[in-house]
Parts: sequence; structure tokens; C-alpha cells
Amino acid sequence: QVQLVESGGGLVQAGGSLRLSCAASGRTSSTYAMGWFRQAPGKEREFVASINWSGGTTAYADSVKGRFTISRDNAKNTAYLQMSSLKPEDTAVYYCAVRSGVGAYKDTSGYGYWGQGTQVTVSS
Repeated sequence: QVQLVESGGGLVQAGGSLRLSCAASGRTSSTYAMGWFRQAPGKEREFVASINWSGGTTAYADSVKGRFTISRDNAKNTAYLQMSSLKPEDTAVYYCAVRSGVGAYKDTSGYGYWGQGTQVTVSS
């Protein structure tokens, strides 16, 4: 079992920044990818960003490219999502997830463990 705990969400004005953290614990394998996803009310959960086990490969949704940065600290088993130039359409519950494998994966179906989510609200 792997436990994931997200933190760092909150209310921010448009144009502002937030940094989300996701701490993993439990039976994490030596190589695992971490991803961030989000779900707005009435919408499907969507991919935001992912990072491979070493941090050397990342992937982003087009909607956040250039504004969000994913990173990880393997010594702390923690992933981060630095969000800048936030827009009202970024408002959603943000979830982190992990899966085995050496890549940076976008497909939600491959992720086996999910956090409880953290709310991000961007006001206009």
C-alpha cells in the first residue's frame, strides 16, 4: 500500500502562484512515476503534469505548459507542482497519484494510488 498526502491548496487571485506538495509513504517501489491531475465540478478528471522516477522526464497538459512546473525530491518521497500565472479555469481539486514504471505518464488509468485531493480556487 502507498499513501499519498497532498497539501498547499488554497484561494488565490488570478495571476498568482501556489505550490502543491505530495508526500508518498508506504510500499513505494524504487522506480515510480508521480502525476498531478485535477477535476473541476461537473468535469472529468484530467491530466496536469507527470514526472518520471529520476525527475529527468516530465510531461504537461497543453493548458498548463509554461505556467506549471512539476518536480520531485526522492530523498523525501515528495513531488511538487509549482503553479504560476493562475487562471480562474485552473480552479479544481488537484490530486497526486503514483504508478510503477520508468516514464512520465499521462493516462489516469495506469495510476494505482491516489491522494485525497486539495482544493485550488482562483478568483478573477
